[in-house]
Amino acid sequence: MKVTLSALNTSESSFTPLVVIELAQDVKEETKEWLKNRIIAKKKDGGAQLLFRPLLNKYEQETLENQNLYLVGASKIRMLLGAEAVGLVKECNDNTMRAFTYRTRQNFKGFNVRRLLTSGIVIQVFPLHDNEALKKLEDTWYTRFALKYQPIDSIRGYFGETIALYFGFLEYFTFALIPMAVIGLPYYLFVWEDYDKYVIFASFNLIWSTVILEVWKRGCADMTYRWGTLLMKRKFEEPRPGFHGVLGINPITGKEEPLYPSYKRQLRIYLVSLPFVCLCLYFSLYVMMIYFDLEVWALGLHENSGSEWTSVLLYVPSIIYAIVIEIMNRLYRYAAEFLTSWENHRLESAYQNHLILKVLVFNFLNCFASLFYIAFVLKDMKLLRQSLATLLITSQILNQIVESLLPYWLQRKHGVRVKRKMQALKADIDATLYEQVILEKEMGTYLGTFDDYLELFLQFGYVSLFSCVYPLAAAFAVLNNFTEVNSDALKMCRVFKRPFSEPSAHIGVWQLAFETMSVISVVTNCALIGMSPQVNAIFPESKADLVLIVVAVEHALLALKFILAFAIPDKPRHIQIKLARLEFESLEALKQQQMKLVTENLKEEPKESGKEKAT
Repeated sequence: MKVTLSALNTSESSFTPLVVIELAQDVKEETKEWLKNRIIAKKKDGGAQLLFRPLLNKYEQETLENQNLYLVGASKIRMLLGAEAVGLVKECNDNTMRAFTYRTRQNFKGFNVRRLLTSGIVIQVFPLHDNEALKKLEDTWYTRFALKYQPIDSIRGYFGETIALYFGFLEYFTFALIPMAVIGLPYYLFVWEDYDKYVIFASFNLIWSTVILEVWKRGCADMTYRWGTLLMKRKFEEPRPGFHGVLGINPITGKEEPLYPSYKRQLRIYLVSLPFVCLCLYFSLYVMMIYFDLEVWALGLHENSGSEWTSVLLYVPSIIYAIVIEIMNRLYRYAAEFLTSWENHRLESAYQNHLILKVLVFNFLNCFASLFYIAFVLKDMKLLRQSLATLLITSQILNQIVESLLPYWLQRKHGVRVKRKMQALKADIDATLYEQVILEKEMGTYLGTFDDYLELFLQFGYVSLFSCVYPLAAAFAVLNNFTEVNSDALKMCRVFKRPFSEPSAHIGVWQLAFETMSVISVVTNCALIGMSPQVNAIFPESKADLVLIVVAVEHALLALKFILAFAIPDKPRHIQIKLARLEFESLEALKQQQMKLVTENLKEEPKESGKEKAT
């Protein structure tokens, strides 16, 4: 018999605040009372069956200023039943992975109420920081300033699977860049202009980009299987909070929800969003041409004077252009979010896919169009190296300042103001909890891993697309990522509010984005090698033969990539065996259930026939 939430007593003597709700100052008392009843009422009455109380009582609110801050908590039973409702998968005592249930909770390996409550899935609706757990996480995370000490499982336990997967991918990608950096250094130091000698380096880059992405799939599957999200049962996606339309009945779920015609959404996409994106792409290309005019001006000035000052001036146009690229990317991001929200997508997954597509297309053209133009139109390899180095280094410095240092500095200033305010208070209140709530209320909201993955995606493009021209790109990427790990950890712990945890089985559409970039890198590296003077000297008369050979090599490398991708399994063998065993057990259980139903029906048939005769 399934344990129902409404049948259990979920009240608790001790109240542990887990989430904070802030209401507007002009909210009516009837609205507050309605919200309170919706939170504390039993599930059968339409409530959430949670614990609820104001942060300050009436006397304290009068002593201070009126604070419409409320604390929400949950009993241990409520959270355990919530774990069952979301389909938490844990390892049983017989080493199999099964969906957690409250009734059979003692059958799960290493069962511990406190441990289960700190898992990413169970506490996904409780964003208030746990200072004790956060301190333990900080001591083993960014305070060591070393990649090898990243506690991925602890990060998952506190922030959830989605953020833990990002930090796991960042760590893996950084270590995967080290072989490229080590091999690139001698190429940079000893064989700068001999592009035919870069064939080995470019071929290694192509194989490397394929292997690391396939190996990451295996490592990702291993982690998520251990966490229990690889096999987590899927449910129907609920509509997005921002989705609006005419109320109607969903034919699949039978629930009342907003309905919006698909043709209206398509009209908005093709008649408004698509032209706007094309206009932004055109503007990006226009800014790129202005950059090349500045390059010509700086080069002419240097040739006329020949001084050291003008030699430094040669890098100024690239630095300015890198700053403009970052500004345009961020402005476009706001516009893309507005347009995607205006398109009124029903599901969060559809919203994210359309947003990622818009942003990736613009960022790819905005960041790499100038490099493609220099490489294949101007055919100036010296300028290509200079532009690539300047864009890569400048973008990394700007990202560190904007994403971590500036928010951390602002948060420190706010923390000082709050501490001064707390020292001036003479009211008899729980100052520790009040100070924590006020501090976290003013923290920035973490908007997800989108920007973090986008930064790694662009970095992967700089490293893989033009590796045979600038082998030092991987070395600069490694140096950046060593600081990126610690700065990202710092902002998660000290700059942003604790985000809502989201269970994940993989990095999502970003895996496809990285794989697409690796395919494009095959084309660019083959084309650059084919354009080198040494390779052209082999075919002085017949350029058609050279083109055919380059195309043949490109197709051969692409075939090799797909063979490697097929040869490397996405899941380790021990996970494949466990999944096959679990599937077999599920089929056997289903067969037994069907046989039981058939037996019961056969037993009931004679009784029914006897009743018919009596009638």
